[in-house]
Amino acid sequence: MVEENWDELRQRLIGFGEQSSRKSYFPELQRKLAELNESEQRFRMLVENSIDVIFVLDDAGIFQFVSPSWEKHFGYPESEVVYQKFSRFVHPDDVQPCFEYLLRILNSGEAGPSPVFRVRHRDGDWRHFVANGSVYIEPSGLSRYLGISHDITDQIRAEQERLALERQLLHAQKLESLGVLAGGIAHDFNNLLMAIMGNADLALMRLNPESPAVDNLKRIEDAAARAADLAKQMLAYSGKGKFVIEHLDISRLVEEMLHMLEVSISKKVVLRFNLTHPIPAVEADATQIRQIMMNLVINASEAIGDKSGVIAITTGCMDCDRNYLKDVWLDENLRDGLYVYLEIADTGCGMDKDTMAKLFDPFFTTKFTGRGLGMAAVLGIVRGHKGAIKVYSEPNRGTTFKILLPSSNRPVEIFNGSGHRDDWKGDGKVMLIDDEETVRGIGTEMLKELGFTVITADDGREGVEQFKQNPDISFVILDLTMPHMDGEQCFRELRQIKPDVRVIMSSGYNEQEVTQKFVGKGLAGFIQKPYKLSVLREAIQKI
Repeated sequence: MVEENWDELRQRLIGFGEQSSRKSYFPELQRKLAELNESEQRFRMLVENSIDVIFVLDDAGIFQFVSPSWEKHFGYPESEVVYQKFSRFVHPDDVQPCFEYLLRILNSGEAGPSPVFRVRHRDGDWRHFVANGSVYIEPSGLSRYLGISHDITDQIRAEQERLALERQLLHAQKLESLGVLAGGIAHDFNNLLMAIMGNADLALMRLNPESPAVDNLKRIEDAAARAADLAKQMLAYSGKGKFVIEHLDISRLVEEMLHMLEVSISKKVVLRFNLTHPIPAVEADATQIRQIMMNLVINASEAIGDKSGVIAITTGCMDCDRNYLKDVWLDENLRDGLYVYLEIADTGCGMDKDTMAKLFDPFFTTKFTGRGLGMAAVLGIVRGHKGAIKVYSEPNRGTTFKILLPSSNRPVEIFNGSGHRDDWKGDGKVMLIDDEETVRGIGTEMLKELGFTVITADDGREGVEQFKQNPDISFVILDLTMPHMDGEQCFRELRQIKPDVRVIMSSGYNEQEVTQKFVGKGLAGFIQKPYKLSVLREAIQKI
């Protein structure tokens, strides 16, 4: 359009110059023509080499002109764009705002800020642009929109990355704050549980085994143990504790979770148990195995929905060879041998092959709402235990998850039997240093029950002074977290007074978290709160 007008003007000037030259010489006219050619060349150079896209639209949104840079940005040649509606190239969600902006500029005759709009590249990608411009009046008197659009895709991506990092930072700060809170609560919670478990343990020892109160005390012990597991979870969340591997009876663990599982599922769903007794032990973390069971059972209940259905929980053990283990999730480096399995089967809606392929992907979820991390967490836990998962499912025919965990080399009876009462007794003078009065009280009773004379101190400073005054102390049970002087400082002071002093560190935090601070420093032992008399006896016997 611009080129046609200039060509017409040039031809008129040339024709007029040729007619006039026969009459006389017009140097001024030739100079003007030269200037016009120079101006045209300059305009062509600017348009053809512009990084930004220059275009002209009529009031119907049809392209009258686009610069060569359009093809560089979007892959379309000018011939495929001119006389086409802009809506063909702009994202459907951005067409209406862009058209309203175009009409507003043409009607007002003034330039205005451009909305951000997306233009499709020939390869299907979307690029973000702004197009600032103004009204252009053609010689014919028609109004056109002359726009210069600038690609801001990289700016938007950089801004999105900045916002994502900002959100991550805020999320990390929030988690850190929650972690500090969870760690503090868990620490205090463990001190309270210490008094509950310790008193229940002592009461059981002093009661006649035929007393009707024995069952009540055992229930108190069981409830306190579950509360201690909850505190361990809170500590793990706070980063102040690591999961602890122990030898577990999976069947017994399922039985302990019976009530929790029943209240977590639909009332129309029936739980059926097929548990093997006895069963080999597995080396696992009880809290993590509980998490697997809860996730799978809740998912099974949701797969059944509002209909009546059955969830069957089965435990057992089987010899697995390479042929069996090749068709499992997490088959890397799995050894042949005896595996204990936990199988959870439901009569729910089942899954097709596409869903099963994405089953363990982080953030994949079939639920209307949810984080989509449940099955990814299950996979991570099983991987951490060097196990595997088998999944069987068909649409409308239910789903079965079989968790395979390598069995321990040691028999389960050693770890899960009721055990015999250890009548070992000690003697001598010991010191218990703890800032919690309840812990000092129950700890003193336990140590006296084991035959020791007990001196107590409520913080590190007092403990150091008491130790100086009683050089015949056999060993010290020292709390890690205390005001004035904490356990780490107190330990150093005690070692200066008596280099061979035997110290058992006590804490609600996990052993790995605590003992790494004392590697190579001569710590005699560690005992995690809350602890029972038998655990305390075992820790003392070791030193």
